[in-house]
Amino acid sequence: MIDFNKVGKIYPNGTEALRDVTIQIPQGDFVAVIGLSGAGKSTLIKLVNKMHEPTSGVLTVNDTVVDSTLKGKTLRRFRRKIGMVFQSFNLIGRTTVIKNVLAARVADMGFFSSILGIYGTENKKIALEALNQVGILEKAYIRADQLSGGQQQRVALARTIAQNPDIILADEPVASLDPITANQVMKDFERINKNLNITVIANMHHVDMALKYAKRVIGIREGLVVFDGPSSQVNEELLKEIYGRELSDEDIMFKPDEE
Repeated sequence: MIDFNKVGKIYPNGTEALRDVTIQIPQGDFVAVIGLSGAGKSTLIKLVNKMHEPTSGVLTVNDTVVDSTLKGKTLRRFRRKIGMVFQSFNLIGRTTVIKNVLAARVADMGFFSSILGIYGTENKKIALEALNQVGILEKAYIRADQLSGGQQQRVALARTIAQNPDIILADEPVASLDPITANQVMKDFERINKNLNITVIANMHHVDMALKYAKRVIGIREGLVVFDGPSSQVNEELLKEIYGRELSDEDIMFKPDEE
C-alpha cells in the first residue's frame, strides 16, 4: 500500500510542486499519472522512492514512513523493493543485455562477487527469466547498443523485474518511442502488473496510451489531484479539467487516421 496523506512538496527555490495530495494505491494497482508538463507528475512518483522528500503531510510506502529519518542502510533496503524505469533507458551500451539485467542483482551479492562480477547460476536464471517476461530472451548475449529503442526499454524493464520489486515507477517510459513500439512496451507493463502483482505507477505523456493500459488514472493540475478514478470514467470534459485546455496533437500518440 502506498498512502499519501495531505502530502505537499515545495522545492528550495519556492516552487510548490504538490499540494495536499491524499491518495491510496493498493498493491497490484496499475496507475497512470497524467497532466501538463510541470504539473507535478514526476514529483509524485519520485516521492515514493524518496528521490525527493515530502515537505508536508505523511507518505507511507509498505508501512515505511518516507521522511528525513529514512536514510542509510534502511533507505537502501527500502529502495530495493521499488524499481524505476526511465525514458532514457540508462543502459550500459557496450556490454551485453544480460549483464545490464544482472546489475539489478548486485545488492544481493557478496562484496567480492560483485567486485569480480561473479553472478552465479541463480542470479543468471533470474536475469534470463526477466528477459523472457518481456519477450527478448534471445537478445541476452547481444550488446545493448545494438538493440532498437523499444528493445532497450524492454531490457530496462527486465532489469527492474530482476530486482524483484513490489512497485515499479515509470517516468514517461514510452515518450521517446514510436507508436507501434510503445504499444509493445506498454503491453509488457500490463502483463507484468497482472502476472506478478507488481504495482505500476507510470507518468504518461500521451493520454491515449494511459487510458488504454492503466486501470486507474490520477490527473494532476498545478500540483493538485483533480481526478482519481478508473480510466473508463475519463472523458473529454475531465481531460479539459486536468489539462486546462483541449488536448493537442502532442498529447496523443495515435492520431485518428493512424488507428
